[in-house]
Amino acid sequence: MATLVIMPRQGQSVESCVITEWKKKKGDTVAEGDVLFSYETDKSSFDEPATVAGVLLEVFAEDGDDVPCLDPVCIIGQAGEDISALMPKASAEESAPAAEEKAEEKVEEVKKEEVVVATASADKDGMLKISPRAKNLANKTYADLSAVTPTGPNGRVIERDVNRLLDNGQRLTPEQYETFMKTGVAPASQVEEAPAAAAAATAPVAEYEDVKLSNVRKVIAKSMHESLSNMAQLTLNASFDATQIMAYRAMLKKNAEAMGLNNITFNDMVLFAVAKTLKNHKDCNAHYLGDKMRFFNNVNLGIAVDTERGLLVPTVFNADKMSLNELSANAKTVIKAAQGGSISPDLLSGGTFTVTNLGAMGIESFTPVINPPQTCILGVCNISRRVKQVNGEDVFYDAMGLSLTFDHRALDGAPAARFLKELCANLENFNLLMAK
Repeated sequence: MATLVIMPRQGQSVESCVITEWKKKKGDTVAEGDVLFSYETDKSSFDEPATVAGVLLEVFAEDGDDVPCLDPVCIIGQAGEDISALMPKASAEESAPAAEEKAEEKVEEVKKEEVVVATASADKDGMLKISPRAKNLANKTYADLSAVTPTGPNGRVIERDVNRLLDNGQRLTPEQYETFMKTGVAPASQVEEAPAAAAAATAPVAEYEDVKLSNVRKVIAKSMHESLSNMAQLTLNASFDATQIMAYRAMLKKNAEAMGLNNITFNDMVLFAVAKTLKNHKDCNAHYLGDKMRFFNNVNLGIAVDTERGLLVPTVFNADKMSLNELSANAKTVIKAAQGGSISPDLLSGGTFTVTNLGAMGIESFTPVINPPQTCILGVCNISRRVKQVNGEDVFYDAMGLSLTFDHRALDGAPAARFLKELCANLENFNLLMAK
C-alpha cells in the first residue's frame, strides 16, 4: 500500500521547512531507512528517512521549496500502483498520463497550472515549463529565460535556474523581457552582441566558486545585522585570577570516575558561575522589548555553539537551579545536539542570557554580539600568564579574560560593571561559590 510522506514539524514554533536537497528522485527504488531528502528550519538541518520500502512514485516539492509542516512531500509505493487517492488535487492534474492521444489536453492542463513559454530551448513539446516561484523571480529581475537550463523535475525551470542566470548577469531590458514572454523569441540584440562579447572576453578571470547561502546562514546574517543596527551595544573587558578554578578542575578530573561526575570543563564552571551570579542582577537576565523590560525569575542560559551550518545558540533552561554536574551534563547534551544537527528548534529559543567562548582559540578579548531581545552576552577568553603585586612583590598568576557586551538602552554601564565584577569575584573564589 502506498505511503504519503509529509513534511515533519520540528518544534512547536516551526511553521515550514525548506528542502535543501533531494537524495532520491522520482522512480528510484527506496529501502527503509534511506534518506529521501534533507531539509532545514531557520536554525537546524535534518534528514528525512524512508519509513517503508518501495519506489518513489511521486514528488510534490523541489530543492529550495519552502514547504508548510504536515504538507505532502512525496509518495512511496510499488511500481504501477494506483496513487490517485493520495495525490493532492493540483499535483494529480499535473501528473496525468502523457499518452500521445492526450498530448494536446496535457498542454492545456499545464498552461492552467504553471507558466509556459514557447522557446527554442524548450522540451520535446516545444514549451518551456517554469514553476510559479521561478516565474515570479524572473518577472521581478527580467532574467534572460532564453538562456536558461532547466534542472527541475520533468525539465521544469525552477528558482535556482533563474538565480544562476542572475549570477551570470544574464538579464533583459523590461521591453526585451516582455517581447520574449509573448513570442518566445530571443531578443536580437542578445544574439547579435554575443559573438562580440565573447571576442572581447580576453582578459584573465580569477577562478572562484559561488555557493548559495544556506537558510541558517541567512538567518544568522539577518539577526547579527539587526542586533548591531538596533541596539546601543557596549563591551566591558575584565579578567580574574583563574588559579582556584584551575585547581578545582584538576581535583574534579582526578576524582571524576570515582565520584560518578561528568568531565567538567572550565566552560562548565563559567556557566555555573554566570547562572548563580545573574540571580543578583536582574537587568542582565532580561529581555528589552522596546516599551518595556521583561525580567526573568530563572536563568535560561544560551550557549553559543560553532557548527558546520553556522552559529547556533541552544538553551539550558533553569540553569540557576542545577548543580555543577547537572549543568555540565545538560550543556553537553544541547551542544552535541546542535553540532549534530538533530536539535529541536524549541531548544534554540527562550534564552535569557548567552555565553560564547573563544578562549580555546587564543582570543584575549573580543566584542560578542547580543542575541536580541536579550540585554547581555558574555564572551569567555583565553587563560594567559600575568603578574600582580602581592605584599609588594611581583607574583605570576593565570588570568582568564571576560568580555561583557550589554545593551545600553536596557541598562547603564554601572550595573553591567557590577555584574562583571561579582562574576569575577565568584570565579576567583569558586570554592566559596560552590558552598552557597
